[in-house]
Amino acid sequence: MNTIPDQQQCEEHKNLEPLERIDGAYILKEIGGVLNFEKGVLYTIKELFLRPGKAVLEFILYDRKRLVKPIIFVIFSSLFFVITQQILGFNTGTTPENIQSPGVLKAFEWVGENFGVVNILLGFFIGLWTRLFFLNSKYNIYEIFILIFFTVGIGNLIFTFFGIVESITGFESYNFTYFVALAYSAWAIGNFFNKNKAMSYFKGLLAYVFGTTMGSFVIVLIGILIDVFNKIK
Repeated sequence: MNTIPDQQQCEEHKNLEPLERIDGAYILKEIGGVLNFEKGVLYTIKELFLRPGKAVLEFILYDRKRLVKPIIFVIFSSLFFVITQQILGFNTGTTPENIQSPGVLKAFEWVGENFGVVNILLGFFIGLWTRLFFLNSKYNIYEIFILIFFTVGIGNLIFTFFGIVESITGFESYNFTYFVALAYSAWAIGNFFNKNKAMSYFKGLLAYVFGTTMGSFVIVLIGILIDVFNKIK
């Protein structure tokens, strides 16, 4: 007679240490682990605000368990931004005013609806420019992308915070918010590469500006191609 599946599984795993039972207490413990200040989301936010260069460097070289993974952090912060914006209805700034081209308008509307994906793509553009400005650094392109994704994630939270302030006060703050996010990104990038050199922060500033500008250019180009395709049809 064949051994029943449960017996087979027990025999295969009899030498393994059993894990904690998944129940209500376990779920609460896991949620607490994510939200505490020793590791997880809140710890990641705190460290990236206070010491971005050191936090990312430690993630790359020593400990990859305490910070949330960079891609997950970007997606989390993007979703948090989108959900908050949908509830409060503040200006996202993703769709420029006075656009005459239907295709370009449609492309920017898509950006607003797919903020998480767009932020990841935007991170690649900023990462490429960062690599160009820091060609002589000891960090490879993948490590630079880790830095940028963490930076973009904090940028999302900055936009979310000022969006909430805008909803409460009625004061449109998008342009100001962009400069705050720009200043943070320049500081975070410069702090990572060489916190003692002003040129490091200036390069970080240029990398962010050029990266976001290139991203906007690609969106406009896609919109123009949509217009051309519609005319051909």
